[in-house]
Amino acid sequence: MALWRGSAYAGFLALAVGCVFLLEPQLPGSALRSLWSSLQLGPAPAPAPPGPGSPEGRLSAAWDALIVRPARRWRRVAVGVNACVDVVLSGVKLLQALGLNPGNGKDHTELRSRNDLEEAFVHFMGKGAAAERFFSDKETFHNIAQVASEFPGAQHYVGGNAALIGQKFAANADLKVLLCGPVGPKLHELLDDNVFVPPESLQEVDEFHLILEYQAGEEWGQLKAPHANRFIFSHDLSNGAMNMLEVFVSSLEEFQPDLVVLSGLHMMEGQSKEFQRKRLLEVMTSISDIPTGIPVHLELASMTNRELMSSIVHQQVFSAVTSLGLNEQELLFLSQSASGPHSSLSSWTGVPDVGVVSDILFWILKEHGKSESRASDLTRIHFHTLAYHILATVDGHWANQLAAVAAGARVAGTQACATETIDTRRVSLKAPREFMTSRSEAGSRVMLNPNEPVVKWHREGVSFHFTPVLVCKDPVRTVGLGDAISAEGLFYSEVHPH
Repeated sequence: MALWRGSAYAGFLALAVGCVFLLEPQLPGSALRSLWSSLQLGPAPAPAPPGPGSPEGRLSAAWDALIVRPARRWRRVAVGVNACVDVVLSGVKLLQALGLNPGNGKDHTELRSRNDLEEAFVHFMGKGAAAERFFSDKETFHNIAQVASEFPGAQHYVGGNAALIGQKFAANADLKVLLCGPVGPKLHELLDDNVFVPPESLQEVDEFHLILEYQAGEEWGQLKAPHANRFIFSHDLSNGAMNMLEVFVSSLEEFQPDLVVLSGLHMMEGQSKEFQRKRLLEVMTSISDIPTGIPVHLELASMTNRELMSSIVHQQVFSAVTSLGLNEQELLFLSQSASGPHSSLSSWTGVPDVGVVSDILFWILKEHGKSESRASDLTRIHFHTLAYHILATVDGHWANQLAAVAAGARVAGTQACATETIDTRRVSLKAPREFMTSRSEAGSRVMLNPNEPVVKWHREGVSFHFTPVLVCKDPVRTVGLGDAISAEGLFYSEVHPH
């Protein structure tokens, strides 16, 4: 009788565990294994490796079904104006080779010495955050650049947002791509054959940018990086003055693009306030010279100069462009510089809150975007952070944005892991499984479903498309991810002619 009772109890408990599994599929595997082992029926089966049935596998398959080319496609894309050669290497190894030791991290808006470099690198490595800084001492920079360029394992790549975006577009054989920027011999050699560089853009010497990478969990002294990322610095005067802007605009008449992509405003941070003010006015004049009806996408990048960002906002640069691309650092800095929503937030902690991001995107489009009462061209913002992306658009101007946001997220996973397709064993889902769509008004609560990975919501004439990113666990290269994301999102986007 006792034996029968024991078997019955075990049967009931097994049934209960089965019910728990059915009702709570998100329950951690460790909890289920603990319940199972308490039955003393032998060890639970090991969790299955990520595959087609895993959340990552289901999400990747759902993306592939959603990502379709738009009905009306770009044929000719013009990109400018920052271009350089990226020298990529281990940040810790370079600083050790320079005889530097990790001290207390400290941010510097401008680097003037090796010590400033060490402090800024430690500051951002400790946060696992990307940053880009200007190195003002020419001689010291060139000495560091020479050590970096000749360092064992150092790699040379196409660099600069414009060149990287152009290179990504050039991977599509049916697209013609024009690139304007300071292109030296090494960069010209590295560029895709499909990228056309006008003769006026060629120069005798390359502009070098040093990219100091670090891996998730990498240690240096007491320092440990929470995420893989990079710290970028340069002494780049040609890009810093946006010297190729006029060449770029004058090339458009002959090239006849149907999409223009502009980047490099952040490179002016090393310039005087007066130069910045004057150059921004010239940027505005140049943008206004682009024929009406050709959409202009502006790609932002890491900035520390609040006055420059404020000038970009208040001199109506945003209103002159059609589309914006930015990440979480640039988005929060923009809001802080222009007293936007959540501007009292000093920095993000962990994965940026979706509701907060959504509020700031909505504010940009409401304050600076196209409306019946405002003569603005801005109708689209592509936001990207490590764990998820959002495309926000003013209704009635863009099509195929569901595919566009999914394509941008997919390329983040493939490019970081250097794979042709998503390898579900090498990526993980880090996006919040549930989130609020707004923090400043009554937003809705969303539960993430890997089978339907693009979430859409509306707010006063603005559509939001959200999708998680399958984050590469062991990234091969983090530089240029934002540029690849924006290029891929644009490639799959369709603008309605007006």
